[in-house]
Amino acid sequence: MAYAALLSLAQTLEQILGSRVEIRIFHDENQIKSFHENLCFLLSFLEDSSPRNTESMTCLEARIRDATYEAENIIELHMSKETLSESATYETEDITEFHMSKQILSESACQGVISCFWEIIAALEIMLPMFHNSEKYESLQKVIKEIDSILVDVKMADMNDIEGSSKSSSSNKSAVVGFDNDLMQITDPLCGPPPEFKSTSVVGIEDTEEVVNANDRNDVLDLQPRNSLHATSSKSASTNKNSMVGFEDDLLQIKNELVGLPSRLKFISIVGMGGNGKTTLARYIYNDSYIEYHFDIRAWITVSQEYHVHELLSHLLKSMGDLTDEMIRMDTDELKTRLYQRLKGYRYLIVMDDVWDAKVLDEFRRIFPDDNNGSRIILTSRLSSVAVNDDSSGHIHHLSFLSPKESWKLLCQKAFGKECCPPELEEIGMRIAEKCKGLPLELVVIGGVLYKAEKTRANWEYVAENVKSAVNGNDDNLMEILSWSYNHMPHRLRACFLYMGVFPEDYVIHVSHLIMLWVAEGFLKPNTHKSLEEVGKEYLEELIDRNLVIVRDRIYNGEIKTCSIHDTIRELCMRKAQEEKFLYVANQEYDISSEIMENQRCLSIHSNGQTAGINDSTIRSLLYFTESPLPNPLCFQLLRVLEAGNINFSEFPIEIVKLVNLRYIALSYSWKFVIPPSISKLCNLQTLIVFQGYKAKRLILPEELLKMPQLRHLLFHNGVLLCSDGPQNVNLQTLSGVIDFKLTQEALRTIPNLRKLGISYHCETQTELSFYCLENLVHLHQLESFKCNVTSCYCPYVPLPQNLAFPPNLKKLTLSGCRISRHNMFLVANLPNLEVLKLKEVDFKRNAWKTEGEFSRLKFLHVEASHFKIWEAEAAHFPSLQCLRIKGCTSLKCIPSGIGEILTLQQIILDRCPPSVVNSANSILKEQEDWGNYDLKVHVNSNSYGFTDFPGSYNREVKFRGILKELRQGLRLQEWCKLQVQKIHKDLSRDASRKGMKPHWSD
Repeated sequence: MAYAALLSLAQTLEQILGSRVEIRIFHDENQIKSFHENLCFLLSFLEDSSPRNTESMTCLEARIRDATYEAENIIELHMSKETLSESATYETEDITEFHMSKQILSESACQGVISCFWEIIAALEIMLPMFHNSEKYESLQKVIKEIDSILVDVKMADMNDIEGSSKSSSSNKSAVVGFDNDLMQITDPLCGPPPEFKSTSVVGIEDTEEVVNANDRNDVLDLQPRNSLHATSSKSASTNKNSMVGFEDDLLQIKNELVGLPSRLKFISIVGMGGNGKTTLARYIYNDSYIEYHFDIRAWITVSQEYHVHELLSHLLKSMGDLTDEMIRMDTDELKTRLYQRLKGYRYLIVMDDVWDAKVLDEFRRIFPDDNNGSRIILTSRLSSVAVNDDSSGHIHHLSFLSPKESWKLLCQKAFGKECCPPELEEIGMRIAEKCKGLPLELVVIGGVLYKAEKTRANWEYVAENVKSAVNGNDDNLMEILSWSYNHMPHRLRACFLYMGVFPEDYVIHVSHLIMLWVAEGFLKPNTHKSLEEVGKEYLEELIDRNLVIVRDRIYNGEIKTCSIHDTIRELCMRKAQEEKFLYVANQEYDISSEIMENQRCLSIHSNGQTAGINDSTIRSLLYFTESPLPNPLCFQLLRVLEAGNINFSEFPIEIVKLVNLRYIALSYSWKFVIPPSISKLCNLQTLIVFQGYKAKRLILPEELLKMPQLRHLLFHNGVLLCSDGPQNVNLQTLSGVIDFKLTQEALRTIPNLRKLGISYHCETQTELSFYCLENLVHLHQLESFKCNVTSCYCPYVPLPQNLAFPPNLKKLTLSGCRISRHNMFLVANLPNLEVLKLKEVDFKRNAWKTEGEFSRLKFLHVEASHFKIWEAEAAHFPSLQCLRIKGCTSLKCIPSGIGEILTLQQIILDRCPPSVVNSANSILKEQEDWGNYDLKVHVNSNSYGFTDFPGSYNREVKFRGILKELRQGLRLQEWCKLQVQKIHKDLSRDASRKGMKPHWSD
């Protein structure tokens, strides 16, 4: 978190440097610039350095983090006091007391910042040996001298005194075991690696090595029961299982990749989050009797986060039984040559377990000969970016979570061994299994708890209600294994990852809101060529590639719409975040106290959590996922984020305008809601979201809103916003949910860089849409998404203006409740970048749409029109269409047959459509199947006018499952036959050997 602290302070200093008012507050612009330069250097240092989790580095980063946070607290508190002192709005404040505190702050601000940077100087001096004889060594010395010169200028205290008083102790670090970095506990003795491998899995820990024998690992079986559970008599659990619960399909697919075509060398990557069974699956396959027979040579190495190529080469040779004392003394190149010679001409299988860095593959690719004989390499990794994925030599197998049925089966296996579950415990057991969310490692840990506990309904009920505490209290290895994903994470991602812990369990996270929060928190480093939102999307993709974040929904172009995290990963987030003094999650009223909240940056309130009596100036983020009221008074002067969308306000909480550091506000309102002009005092505000709550009416917005220079996103429901001519707001990207917004040239000059615009027009009189100057929309050159919803009390559909013009960069267009002319549709068709078109409750002339023009890049088309009868279209009109959705078109006769000829079409989705439309869709599907195109799918809502038959795609799926089942049975029979032949072959060989004869049969 040192990186996040430095980045946040650097952005604060950039804000000061960009504001003449704030520069005046601190008097010395050169000093602020010097601080900023030093921070940028430290950021570069952390970006360029690989994550090191030694005790010294952990202590070092903690010191930098604490010093930087303290500096930022002093600076921003001073800024907020100065800002409030210049406001005439708060004349009731005690002026005398305030000026006394201001004077103290003014005197201490500079000294406090410099004092804090003494800690950074001491930290930098610790870093110096790391860069000895390198280019960065001189740069690091230069930075130390620069900061030191500042200290001399202000005549600060002696460095050694401050450094000596600021040293902090660090907690003892538990030894990290490097044998099976993923799911060792699930492994059964019969499924272990070969004996020659069991003693060679070594990982360096601070220049020491710890060798662990796999036979001695029975962590799950030796778990101590919770104090609240009554233990039964101790007996060893039966772990001699020959089956892999829940991985049957994965086993079959990977074994087919191993023994099937092509014959050239192939890499098979098994990818998934920590604890979901990658290593166990690989080991089971490795020790499969048929795989053992198929390959001439098998070898296994565990790579882990820190590795040495020489050691890995030695381990490979030892795993094959070929390592000699002479080889140990060889250098790396000689070992590479020896390994290549050993493998040359043989069909081999190499497992590289727990790979974290793609560089190791570059080291080994040339060592593995390709003799076109079916040799294979298996990789296991938590990182999708490490997996080999090219057409000639790669296959990626993503390991998913277990199904509820598979989870229950695995839990029974670990809880009862060979015994059966008593009927009275089945329902509770299934509940326990379901709460583990399909993560095998967690199921095994809970299974160990249940095995040791007395098999009573009361005990199992207790575990069902305390699954998380049962895991955390009985297996530290679970979190330790998962912690490796965090420890290996680049510094720039850590704060973003830990922030996922603010959300409740099973919370569906909207990506757009998540990235708004990241931006407000200051987690994203600005990029001159990309917006912060684009940087945030890249960070999220990286977390997904690391299998730490789960994608829930994607939109038409593959972009992520919603995401979530597994409950166990969330537990890791909260645990690490609390260690880093970053986040505290309050679930109960008694959870929060001043001692617990000391120095925490973020407070997340879930069900039953309260903030009464809490007043901590260090809190930067306050997020409510409950209806608990805001604390009174709201005195978090450094607050940046206020997420209160679950709290329903009848009037705007005016105390918010005193929190001048706020960057993100989300509220819900009821009745008529007025946001006061004084909100413009929040000069740092980036995002304002106001939702409709119970009995909500119109939202009245001040015209000062668009004049706030830092605003990036404004999202409302039925917000009335007037716009007068003013300075350009170059940062504003989103304006959504406003009503009757008049697009005058003056208004558009205020928001030149808008990317998303959503407007509703309520035509209560015979006012035409031309009154709102929609023709000026074309001047928003950066606009990518436009939603226009029209309602009227005097006619069902208001016609779009004939002079309506759209900006050429528009990618997404939604039109609702309006009449669309032939001319309007022709203009839409010729938009060069349009990818999504949604026509909701629209009206076509004569209820017919004769498609003209070419929607050249359109990928998603949604049509919803109850009076729509006739549609004429050809494939050439939609050359790039991927998905067609028709909803509520109750009068439509059929889908044009030409739609089926679109080569890119993948889905037709029908919702509340008559049987004639469904029949035409199925006719298109059948015709495409006759032509050999099985990529098209038709989805039909079963409630569509009593039409309950499933579409052809469903029938194909059922048929495919049947074929797949037969194929599995056939392949298993084939494997069984091969094993029988192998057994007969060995028996005959043994008999011939006993008789002194040479076998004369062939394989």
